[in-house]
Amino acid sequence: AVSTALLVGIKVAPETFDEVSIYFSDIVGFTTISAISTPLQVIGLLNDLYTLFDRVIANYDVYKVETIGDAYMVASGLPIRNGHQHANEIAFMALDLLSCCGTFKIKHLPEIPLQIRIGLHSGPCVAGVVGLAMPRYCLFGNTVSRAQKMESSGAAFRIHISQSLKELLDDIGGFSFEYGGVIEFDGGSKALTYWLCGNSQFHKPLPKPPALIG
Repeated sequence: AVSTALLVGIKVAPETFDEVSIYFSDIVGFTTISAISTPLQVIGLLNDLYTLFDRVIANYDVYKVETIGDAYMVASGLPIRNGHQHANEIAFMALDLLSCCGTFKIKHLPEIPLQIRIGLHSGPCVAGVVGLAMPRYCLFGNTVSRAQKMESSGAAFRIHISQSLKELLDDIGGFSFEYGGVIEFDGGSKALTYWLCGNSQFHKPLPKPPALIG
């Protein structure tokens, strides 16, 4: 396993994956929250949130890639391939994490809701271990940057997904969507996007997102 190899320092060769699904999320208004919090309070908030997230994602066939500040990155379909199941796993996991955020309380700011913004995309990528002193399993390719773009162009308490992921979820069935508009990726290519709204088999409550502007 990659996690074992990282712990004991075994070299892991770069590998190409034909299809994976990638999740990115961050906290909406994190800069503002940080400005009215002490550094220790910010660390406490992130620790509470990521402990909750880690507990949730343990129920899915996914791999936690990294956390950087308030950004959380997860992938499905690697390092162990799972056919087309990666789309289903990442979509249900995203719904589950969104549901958890609807009831999450910031201990030192209990009146402020913790709103996250989620972006998902499916496609090919290359993965490998980078670094010697602190080796990390990293993902590379357009699929990663496009998943980031889905998140950064998303909205609070919403799951912004790409056309490629929507097509996979359509094949699986049971998912509901709203049209999310057109976005432009690096390089100038444009793509349709959608909001993932739920699944007929997902029964946990989801937070009500703020109205979209524009």
